[in-house]
Amino acid sequence: MAKTHDLKRRIRSIKNTMQVTKAMKMVSAARLRRAQDRILAARPFAVTMASVLSSLAARANPESHPLLVERKVKKVELILVTSDRGLCGSFNANAIKAAAAFLGQYPKEAITMMTIGRRGRDFVRRRRVPITAEWVDVFRELDFSLAQTIAGDVIDRYVKGDVDAVFVAYNEFKNVVSQRPVVEQILPIPRSQLLGGEAGEDYIYEPSPEELFEAILPGYVRVQVWRSLLESAAAEHAARMTAMDSATNNAKELTEALTLHMNRVRQASITTEIIEVVSGAAALG
Repeated sequence: MAKTHDLKRRIRSIKNTMQVTKAMKMVSAARLRRAQDRILAARPFAVTMASVLSSLAARANPESHPLLVERKVKKVELILVTSDRGLCGSFNANAIKAAAAFLGQYPKEAITMMTIGRRGRDFVRRRRVPITAEWVDVFRELDFSLAQTIAGDVIDRYVKGDVDAVFVAYNEFKNVVSQRPVVEQILPIPRSQLLGGEAGEDYIYEPSPEELFEAILPGYVRVQVWRSLLESAAAEHAARMTAMDSATNNAKELTEALTLHMNRVRQASITTEIIEVVSGAAALG
């Protein structure tokens, strides 16, 4: 049976851990709020851009722009977005699992990857998949310039024919307790995204729809990459907040159970000592 001082030391250790998990939960909650605000601020722009592109697609030949041309897929680029740290439940595992399932659809020699986040980078290195670019520790101060860099790189490589399709794997933020791992195609730009939706009002475009395609489509790719980064950032904070909340509750329950056990051990020890004293007194008497 554990001694009282051993139980006290264990309870003290669990309480210290509980303070850490509680603090991490509060930090993640604050960061989640800011991440949600950024997503809500970015959505109107993304929706409006998709609407304009839908209207343009009806007036111009989509095959006239290289970002819309579909080729036979021989080389695939996957952008994997994960976190740099753990303690966020199954957040990284879900994104990596979705990426692994996607990679299984293609021969290993046909795949190259970009990684955003230390956990994804480590996974790709273990699988020995060629990494064309990697970024770590970017979610501390997430900036649109990162999306511009990534989008510019994949656009250049797609136009040159180095890759035939580009996908992004990340966790989509639904709500605080729900994050959905998804793999989305960003190049070539799916025709269904441009031609779908309800018909909007008719517009007169100046300059021509072809020139607008040239100006807007690269921006559309940048917005899709940026949205995946924002979604992943919010999903990470939500997953970490939920995981730390669960850890705090478990630590509290364990502390209560150990305290009760310690009291029982102490009471048993006191009872034993009293019996010994009484027995000794009786023997002397």
